[in-house]
Amino acid sequence: MNTPLAAKALSGQPCDHLEEATRVRAVTSWIIEAPTRRKHKLSNTSISYQGYVFVRVTLENGVEGFGEASTLGGPRWAEESVEAIKANIDTYLAPVLIGKPACLLEAAAGEMAKAAKRNNAAKSALDMALLNATGKTLGVSAHVLLGGARRRSFSAIWALASGDAGQEVEEAQGMIEKGWFNRFKIKLGFADPATDLDRLAALQKALPLGTDIIADVNQGWSEADFIRFIPRLADLGVSLIEQPLPGGQMAAMARIAARSPVPIMMDEGVFTTEEALDGCSRGAGSVLSLKLCKHGGVHQLKQVAAVAQAAGVQLYGGCLLESSVGAAAHLHAFATLPDLHWGTEHFGPKILIEDLCRNGLKYENFEVHLPDGPGLGVTPDLDLIEKYARKD
Repeated sequence: MNTPLAAKALSGQPCDHLEEATRVRAVTSWIIEAPTRRKHKLSNTSISYQGYVFVRVTLENGVEGFGEASTLGGPRWAEESVEAIKANIDTYLAPVLIGKPACLLEAAAGEMAKAAKRNNAAKSALDMALLNATGKTLGVSAHVLLGGARRRSFSAIWALASGDAGQEVEEAQGMIEKGWFNRFKIKLGFADPATDLDRLAALQKALPLGTDIIADVNQGWSEADFIRFIPRLADLGVSLIEQPLPGGQMAAMARIAARSPVPIMMDEGVFTTEEALDGCSRGAGSVLSLKLCKHGGVHQLKQVAAVAQAAGVQLYGGCLLESSVGAAAHLHAFATLPDLHWGTEHFGPKILIEDLCRNGLKYENFEVHLPDGPGLGVTPDLDLIEKYARKD
């Protein structure tokens, strides 16, 4: 820690000027369209570039904090699109933060909650920018402000989602050879179940024996589909099945979870603490995927995680193809949890043709590593931000 305010804290002197120094002077937002290395398919869309809303918060002390909100192909994965996120940040959320101390993160979250319902991705972008700016002001890593890291690296998962079995086999083998990823999630739900499972079988046959494979149906099946095809999924040896049914069908999720020999993970059905309590109480899954874009900020993510852990539900570090900015924010929050049983799939920086940071995340030995340094520990490349910013 090498800032004057941090030095005062170490010496035991009161930091009377911290709130004044960290008052928010300005908020700037951009819509970013960053091209991906190959098409990424879900049950209801396919993308060849990833959409973000990138935000910069400038404090009265001159420190800048950065954050991002991520979507997948518009308002299809959830209700927010990049256009709506930017409009709500500029019109409703940023104005309630101007003049308020960035260091009062809980108070800022409360102000945003009053200013707009849900809009969780938009709120999470601003929340991570405030966290980043406060950490940089104090010269400490973001995880320190969240309670401190319990782990410095995470088992990493790569998602296979082109729909072409041959391409996916080649891609997975390349990830293993590079030492980046040896666990894989395969996206299902955009073909009929039998075709999807044939593709999964080809992948399983080509990869090393015992390779961990997770099946993500992205809400693409009905309860009847699941009952019909779960025997084959189980025979193929998948370790986990993510959100096979629509997010609103908690009762049906509970029924399939009760009969499934493979653990079920809740994702799109759980955004809030109330939804976490409902899903966990019903037994709608034994694993829960955590994402800042769902929960609205780092503290809200930790609250959802606490509900799940109290219910005995295991935790998984989900992603929405974030760049190193958003991925780093996730890792700082994940690092403080008592457990992250399933590791994390934060592979977004590697699927982009160009990451949005000059010093992005480090992947080695099949793990992604918590970045060091003040704030989020990554430095956005503003030239790339400008390059991929929407110009209209």
